[in-house]
Amino acid sequence: MRTTPTCLAALSGVAAAFLSTAALAEATTYPLTIENCGQQVTFAKAPERAVALGHNSAEILFLLGLEDKMVGTAFWPNKVLPELEAANAKVEVLTVEFPTLEAILAKQPDFVPAMLVTLLGPDSKVAKREDFEKLGIPTYLSPSACTTVTDTDNTTGSKSTSIYGLRENLWNMELMYQEIDDLARIYDVQDRGQALIADLKAREAKLREEFAQRDDLTFLFWFSSPSPSDDAYLAGGNGPSGYIADLLGGSNALKTEAEWPALGWEGIMASNPTVIVAAQVDRKRWGLDASQTKIEFLTTDPAVNQMEAVKAGRIAVMSGASMNPSVHTLFGAEQLAEQLRIFDLP
Repeated sequence: MRTTPTCLAALSGVAAAFLSTAALAEATTYPLTIENCGQQVTFAKAPERAVALGHNSAEILFLLGLEDKMVGTAFWPNKVLPELEAANAKVEVLTVEFPTLEAILAKQPDFVPAMLVTLLGPDSKVAKREDFEKLGIPTYLSPSACTTVTDTDNTTGSKSTSIYGLRENLWNMELMYQEIDDLARIYDVQDRGQALIADLKAREAKLREEFAQRDDLTFLFWFSSPSPSDDAYLAGGNGPSGYIADLLGGSNALKTEAEWPALGWEGIMASNPTVIVAAQVDRKRWGLDASQTKIEFLTTDPAVNQMEAVKAGRIAVMSGASMNPSVHTLFGAEQLAEQLRIFDLP
């Protein structure tokens, strides 16, 4: 994801907001107990050796200036936000994929925050919360991850091959603001947390004001595919991509309830989106992770290139990390907004 003027101004915006909120913040009293995803978590003091699982958990800590209190990060489908590269360079990346429990424990963490249930949950590929609790290591799961439910009975009737979860309501940044506030209280840096929230709220409001709602503006968010012949993994339902579409005046062209459905190209073409958003995924796991590879397929496949959005050149590029609930989501909305301003929309 390239650096934008908005991204470059982010930290200065936080600094300005800091001056106006510092006097309002109350210091944390330890031991601190917070409720997180239905669990009570107690901190005897501010953590000193955090291992952050997922880019969102890591980037919030970086934005709060806490990189010196971190000893590791993991799971990076995309590179860190440009303005956080210096902070990220100070902390070891255990892996850009799913880490092992052994690799996490080797860093002797005193705190493990995570952004996804697949990183820290009952069916996690990494560990369960109780694995750390038995060792006296407090954990924190993103509130955004707590608002999904598993479609174990396929109640949506979806024929997609992958369903990670459902949201009853459209995701929004309030969940992210709650997470920032929680982490700021855990580390006793409430002034920084309130400054960051104020900056993000101002940027969110600016986009909302600029883009008026249109019933005919729809977005298709393509995350990745193993190959052109495979179903495409898309962002649908009430997830962050639906929020981005709504923030920019439109809606998600994919009306499935599943947040991460996989769909064949016949179904994708039938959705007839106004704009196709090709995710740039940096991990290099699948053949169509890179946005340029997606664009090449869209513009050369004899059937797919007949889609109106493709013929009109309305293919946008956005960080794949923005499609997961994170601070990256708002940055992705700003990235997409830049391209919408120059598109010839109907």
